[in-house]
Amino acid sequence: MTEWFDYGIYTYGVSYISAAIFPGDTASATLLALMTFAVSFLARPFGGLVWGPLGDRLGRRRVLATTILLMSGATVCMGLVPSYASIGIWAPVIMVCLRVIQGFSTGGEYGGAATFMAEYAPSRRRGFLGSFLEFGTLAGFSIGALLMLGFQLLLTEDQMGTWGWRLPFLVAAPLGLIGLYLRSRLDETPVFRELEDSGHDQEGVGTEFKQLFLDYWAPILRLGGLVVALNVVNYTLLTYMPTYLKNTIGLSTDMSLVVPIIGMLAMMVFVPFTGHLSDRFGRKPLWRVSLIGLIVLAVPMFLLIATGAVGATVGYAVLGLLYVPQLATISATFPAMFPTQVRYAGFAIAYNVATSLFGGTAPAFNDWLVMETGNDLVPAFYMIVACVVGLVALFRLPETARCPINGTEIPGTPDAPPPLDYHPASSRS
Repeated sequence: MTEWFDYGIYTYGVSYISAAIFPGDTASATLLALMTFAVSFLARPFGGLVWGPLGDRLGRRRVLATTILLMSGATVCMGLVPSYASIGIWAPVIMVCLRVIQGFSTGGEYGGAATFMAEYAPSRRRGFLGSFLEFGTLAGFSIGALLMLGFQLLLTEDQMGTWGWRLPFLVAAPLGLIGLYLRSRLDETPVFRELEDSGHDQEGVGTEFKQLFLDYWAPILRLGGLVVALNVVNYTLLTYMPTYLKNTIGLSTDMSLVVPIIGMLAMMVFVPFTGHLSDRFGRKPLWRVSLIGLIVLAVPMFLLIATGAVGATVGYAVLGLLYVPQLATISATFPAMFPTQVRYAGFAIAYNVATSLFGGTAPAFNDWLVMETGNDLVPAFYMIVACVVGLVALFRLPETARCPINGTEIPGTPDAPPPLDYHPASSRS
């Protein structure tokens, strides 16, 4: 929740940030602000290259305690950056540097959190329990949007433009400290302790990279393809949509935040339920329904969104609910694509490279294409192409529902332990 609160408040306050920090007219400043959002994703692969191997060698808990400090500290500093009117070009330069720090941190944060959740959850309930990671993601985005909306309602437009937009960034300080306290008190995962006891974690980083790219290039490519679909949809709906609704559709500033809030709250209700379904019926059938549904309904829903506030709310909710089967099963599906000894690194590197190219760039890419083409359906077409890529990657993906993920073999393959029977009431794997 803390990580994505930090990311979310930037996008929900982008109209104020662009006016305060970036030069040019409204359209140019907004595009620069969205490009700065994308910059952090260029740093994510480097974060994955650093934090992933460290997480496989030193443990998941230590890395997670470090990354949350970097993320929250950078967010607080973003709320303190002087305006462009005060220090000129240094304002956007400082903002870009802070976004790079956030990206470097997130390169280890997300892969570590999902790996930690997956390795703690019993095999029979990994989908349900892992879904609460994404419940936290939506909660962070929702709290960020609600805070920004609350300040917009309480303050005048001038107050928001000068100092009000900064207040949500300062909330990151106590959230980060709470997160650090919680993570510092966690035990290392049982799966990692089992590997540590066997001595497999003592390989050097160079050896691990060689093993990862020589032996596990196929799951890396599959995960990358799934992440293209996942993150194009994710960052279009959760980060670009407020800008799209305000600048392209013409909704008010307040309504452009209300629509995503309603949609995200609806998604939160269904995320744990969908995670539970994945334990019973498998991850692949749910992904297939989600990808095909988005391919078929993306254009009709964006046409509905363009009709006004009511249509935007309904269209956003439908797209969000179609996206939920992907979102709810990330921490159950992706970590299980790698064996324990390279899990953190494999997940972090493959996930963050694909995200940097096709995820965080989605808001700026969509905004630029809409400006260049004048076609308001560009985000729908982009989502369709990404979901087709995801379908191709899904084809050869092993089903890992209820499969134990300990050991040194890829779960769901013939050499790995077989899946367990479905007993949802069981608390043991």
